Amino acid sequence: MKGKRTLYEIYWEILTFSRNQKTFTNIIQRCSLNSKIGQEHIGFLLEKGYLHRFEEEGQRYLKTTEKAKPFLEAFKDMYLELFNRGPQFKL
Repeated sequence: MKGKRTLYEIYWEILTFSRNQKTFTNIIQRCSLNSKIGQEHIGFLLEKGYLHRFEEEGQRYLKTTEKAKPFLEAFKDMYLELFNRGPQFKL
């Protein structure tokens, strides 16, 4: 399946990539988002409690929370059922 990513695929990419702490810039570059759209998506995930924002040594980071695990698993299971393969994004 090719084409435009769904919102859920973008959320999955952000959360998967952010399992280890990442900066906002790392996330938007890696997930191919522009700054405005990235802020909206990350803001939503922060509100849901799926991402956590913190500061370390003067640098701001984001990291996926334990609360996001059920979403990540459900999305992977749904994707496997629909497409006979797990979700992927370019590494």
